[in-house]
Amino acid sequence: MNKLLLSIAALATAAAANAERFELLKYGDFNTWVSREIKESAIIGGETKTIYAIGPQRHIVGNKPYTPLGGSPWGSSNVYAKVVGISKGSNVVYPDTRKGADKCVKLATELEHCKAAGLINIDVTVAGTIYLGHMKEPVSSTKNPYAKMDMGIPFAKRPKALRFDYKLEIPKNATRLYSSGFGAKKEMPGHENAEVYILLQRRWEDADGNIHAKRVGTGRRQFDRSTQGWVNRYDIPVWYGDITSKPGYKSYMGLIPESNSYYATNSKGKMVPVIEEGWDSADATPTHLLVMASTAQGEPYVGTIGLTLWIDNIGLVY
Repeated sequence: MNKLLLSIAALATAAAANAERFELLKYGDFNTWVSREIKESAIIGGETKTIYAIGPQRHIVGNKPYTPLGGSPWGSSNVYAKVVGISKGSNVVYPDTRKGADKCVKLATELEHCKAAGLINIDVTVAGTIYLGHMKEPVSSTKNPYAKMDMGIPFAKRPKALRFDYKLEIPKNATRLYSSGFGAKKEMPGHENAEVYILLQRRWEDADGNIHAKRVGTGRRQFDRSTQGWVNRYDIPVWYGDITSKPGYKSYMGLIPESNSYYATNSKGKMVPVIEEGWDSADATPTHLLVMASTAQGEPYVGTIGLTLWIDNIGLVY
């Protein structure tokens, strides 16, 4: 009997040691939000636009550059812009009610208009995007959007998956639209896919302030069809090291090309590109975590107007 009890205790201890642990990312339940009132310039209508940020329950009035509040790790494609002296707010990421008092985040791809006779007349395709990091405001141009996004947060753990709930609606007979605000719009067949990823990097800075990185861990998925309601507890596994020979590897999971590098603030306070120089060893410890969810696949100013993605309860599995 004693041996049986000891065996049961040993099995229980082993099960506890191997038990899965889920850690919600800060504000990853999306139940509280910062709302900002931006007064747009009179020349483009002078409306007061509300734009949202993921963080504590706050309300901010005035055209002020935003810095994340309450220790929020989240940035988004919602921005306050000031282009050639014209103030404008852009909002494609919204709080939404899931059930009762429970909220989630709603991401949408929209065509943002900015018109002022004789001065500016642009339409820009904007994808709803949330990411770990923050936007440098005010945004002063549509050129190189990644250069305005400080991407990634310090992080030294090794999760086994990114977990979240999601819902996706892709318009029927949808097309893809390229519109950067300059030059002609271009409509293309097919629809854009939504995308969610987790990337782990080991970064270092050289004497000149350049930031280098190796890819430690990768989890990336594209979603190409509407869901029937909510999909709960969806996991994207994290693969470590060089994953190019793994079954299921897709080209979009590869290293970030230098031409499309994300940016980060170096020790001198300057925004510089983060150059991914290769795959790290499978047992490496990361220095930074990147998580993004978007209604587009990453090409700037391309999207399917009306494509909408909802995300809730996003966190890491260990």
